[in-house]
Amino acid sequence: MSENSRPSGFPEYGPHQVNPEWPPPPAYAPPAPGPEPESTGPAHKRSRGPAKLLVAVAIVAAAVGGTTAYGVQELTGGSSTGVTASSAAETDVVPASLKGTVAGVAKSVSPSIVEIKAASSSGSATGSGVIVTEDGEVVTNNHVVAGASQIQVRTHDGKSYSARVVGTDSSKDLALIKLEDASGLKAATLGDSDGVQVGDQVVAIGSPEGLTGTVTSGIVSALDRDVTVSTDEDQGQQQWQRGGGWPFEFGGQEFNGDTGGSTTTYKAIQTDASLNPGNSGGALIDMNGNIIGINSAMYAPSGAESSTAGSVGLGFAIPVNTVKADLPDLRAGAGS
Repeated sequence: MSENSRPSGFPEYGPHQVNPEWPPPPAYAPPAPGPEPESTGPAHKRSRGPAKLLVAVAIVAAAVGGTTAYGVQELTGGSSTGVTASSAAETDVVPASLKGTVAGVAKSVSPSIVEIKAASSSGSATGSGVIVTEDGEVVTNNHVVAGASQIQVRTHDGKSYSARVVGTDSSKDLALIKLEDASGLKAATLGDSDGVQVGDQVVAIGSPEGLTGTVTSGIVSALDRDVTVSTDEDQGQQQWQRGGGWPFEFGGQEFNGDTGGSTTTYKAIQTDASLNPGNSGGALIDMNGNIIGINSAMYAPSGAESSTAGSVGLGFAIPVNTVKADLPDLRAGAGS
């Protein structure tokens, strides 16, 4: 009989026998490649190592996923409050630290907006424009420069330039002018107006009543508004020079004066950002700093004097995709 006792009823070398003098079991070696039989025994316990590894991988993936989401949010101007910009163009116009703020948009885009003073035999008019090239191409409304014999432009830094009309398109109320001897200007980034949604936050920059670089903000109130404007340059210029808003028609009613017999209709972005006389030709901008429209018309109460008329939250802008599609013709001198 062995010196080591064992419980009675067990065989001497049975499967349950434990002998303290036996050497320790060999270190675990992974099984040979190949499928393992399903089991709920010891093989199941060995799966704890890979399971822990999978959990760790999941945690790392979640961390990477969170970082990626933050990166996308920074690119699109999103925030935890749900304020996003819909422009499809991904740009770095606004610094990351100021993304999604009116201050950031104003700081970044104001250098690309100019004041325009157009003079003709019947008087003068003040409007705004958007720089589209570093050497001084500026997009504005046709009604701002229609019939002008002399055009003066003042940039954000206070410099003044003479300008000439390159091309006009009265059917879209657009014009392209060129500053003389200009260089090193900051061109605006033209976005994608097809991505704009009702409720998007927007910023308007222009020179209402000659107050250069005025910034207002609001939202996109509606899309695809049918706005009808006059194509009669003499009538439009005279109306604008008297200080009233550009005459236009919407919903069968005329606003800010008689549109006359020669008119055209375009699809406009409606905004409640404050627009006043002088904002025409200026920029409507998304929260990433991309231009999404050229401000063109504002509603003023019927019979209001130009000195008392002000914005009532009904402004209209020409979608920037219309502008981009028209630029080649404008550069080729269309209508001029």
